[in-house]
Amino acid sequence: MKIDEIVTVLESFAPTALQESFDNCGLLVGNRHREATGVLLCVDVTESIVDEAIDLGCNMIVAHHPLIFKGIKKLNGQTYVERCIEKAIKNDLAIYAAHTNFDIVRQGVSWEMAHRLGLQDIRVLAPKTDTLCKVVTFVPPRYLAQIQEAVSEAGAGHIGDYDCCSYSSDGTGCFRALEGTSPFVGKKFEIHSEQESRVEWISPSYSVDRVVSAIKKVHPYEEPAIDIYPLKNRWDNYGLGVVGRLTEEQDEKSFLQDVKKIFDIGCIRHSPLLGRKIRTVALCGGSGADFIGNAKSNKADIYLTSDVTYHRFFEADGQILIADIGHFESEQFTKNIFYKHITEKFPNFAVRFSQTEKNIISYF
Repeated sequence: MKIDEIVTVLESFAPTALQESFDNCGLLVGNRHREATGVLLCVDVTESIVDEAIDLGCNMIVAHHPLIFKGIKKLNGQTYVERCIEKAIKNDLAIYAAHTNFDIVRQGVSWEMAHRLGLQDIRVLAPKTDTLCKVVTFVPPRYLAQIQEAVSEAGAGHIGDYDCCSYSSDGTGCFRALEGTSPFVGKKFEIHSEQESRVEWISPSYSVDRVVSAIKKVHPYEEPAIDIYPLKNRWDNYGLGVVGRLTEEQDEKSFLQDVKKIFDIGCIRHSPLLGRKIRTVALCGGSGADFIGNAKSNKADIYLTSDVTYHRFFEADGQILIADIGHFESEQFTKNIFYKHITEKFPNFAVRFSQTEKNIISYF
């Protein structure tokens, strides 16, 4: 099996096109065409992780946080990043990062947190915007089903928990074939009218090229008309953070104690307790202070995230309980998502959780 096959599995679940603009997801080090001997899973790539992979005979590391965030101008071993890259290259070790694309996708990082807390009715906290397009084409009615099937397979027509979604209406198309053409219907140099179905789909922007290729592949016309419209719709399927409900309400201290146990947290920083019951929970793995407002607008009783600075706690404003549970702690179960998808596709392949990884932050 090739490293590229592991990459394909991960990116089929969470395409790198979903990553935030600042991010650097994907295969950072290594040759995707090499044979894969084993995968080591972690949150952060460190020198001890690289050594562990080499000792275990795993020639691929899949991490949540990218080892390389900024451009590297020198490679002389002065930083742990440079030393990790050097050692990986010398040992033919591939390093792959699955970061904000795994934060944004459904059943990603925040969803995993929500499942471990037993939340129900989970929905996206901060949906993506300006990422959808409408794709339209015109086809003879007898080819409509074939076009619909091909476009659905190419990734368009997904709305919520439904797929194969499209809309079609009948009308009359008009055209004239010119020199050098071989028209499917009609004759050269004559204006021709044809009964056609107008069919349209919603598609993520990153899938549009694939969708257009699928249309052209099965469309009977030599030059099919294809329209692409950018949409302002929110993409409720994808986004950062989630909101869900506890099956039974809890008091604040009891719930925080459960969170501390489930996520193995040394301590929780939080805004003043409000003396209210907890039922609706908002959360975001990693640095999620920017979504405090989203948590409040979703009527959450508590918002769990990390990297909340001093002044951001004032935004609770007596309306919500904000709890900073730690960056590593909130994202530690991302490794389980990697494991699930790789082993489901390749059940007999060596996939290991790092045993040397530890939170870089200690609690005194």
